[in-house]
Amino acid sequence: MGYKPSPRPSFETPTVIRAADAVRHTWGDEAAGFVEDWIYVSSQQIHVIVFGLEPGGAFRHSDSFRTVFAADELLHVLQGTLVLANPETGEVVRAEPGESIFFRRDTWHHGFSYGDEPLRVLELFAPPPATGTSGAYARTRPYLDESVYAVKSVVGNLAGARPGAGSLRVVRREDSVWRLDCDVLVGLLISTEHLTGGTVTVPAGQTSLEESHDGEELVYVTRGELRVEAAGVEATLTPGDAFFVPSATPHRYGATDAGVAEAVFGVAPSFGRA
Repeated sequence: MGYKPSPRPSFETPTVIRAADAVRHTWGDEAAGFVEDWIYVSSQQIHVIVFGLEPGGAFRHSDSFRTVFAADELLHVLQGTLVLANPETGEVVRAEPGESIFFRRDTWHHGFSYGDEPLRVLELFAPPPATGTSGAYARTRPYLDESVYAVKSVVGNLAGARPGAGSLRVVRREDSVWRLDCDVLVGLLISTEHLTGGTVTVPAGQTSLEESHDGEELVYVTRGELRVEAAGVEATLTPGDAFFVPSATPHRYGATDAGVAEAVFGVAPSFGRA
């Protein structure tokens, strides 16, 4: 299988994207491995997918599929265990469900499924592929001929202090920067000039105040029933469903009386208020 750009579903208006409606795409080859993608949105501002590997599965890179991009990426584990490696530096990190891994542009990365169940990861990516940051950019980078999966300098030197932060950063729930935002609980996981990602928690029966952002937003439900309202579009989402909000569009989130609703969101490029 040679390289082909992934599909790029995009929307002009507030849009409900049910789990069953995400666009399926398989990428890879025998050298890189094969990965299943479920693409929710891939616009001129933001790219959000879920990717999956079977237990024991992995992706690396090949000449056709070079996993080094010109984007900020947040990988949020939904199911399974993700081990992510930077094969250029030897860094290896591990994330369980509810945890994330963040890295910036020009970071080579290989992924491995180390759980007993299939791996499912929500990926927030900006600037998006539509701007030339993915496969087209990767083919301009020098090819990485050798992959390493350990930082050798720690051997014999790991008493007490641990190695400092490298290119791969694990972000756990306790690392969130919490804020009561529009009357709901928001936990910012990362926020850069290109991408802001975080979680939103809405108590049962409550609704947030209306807000809007300079950038486009995709919210992906992870727990409960999330009600969304934006520019006359209303829907109730369950886990695996998502909702796209165009830039500068007023919207609000609520939870049904059934219980707390939780979601992961990405906004790109700017989280600022419109």
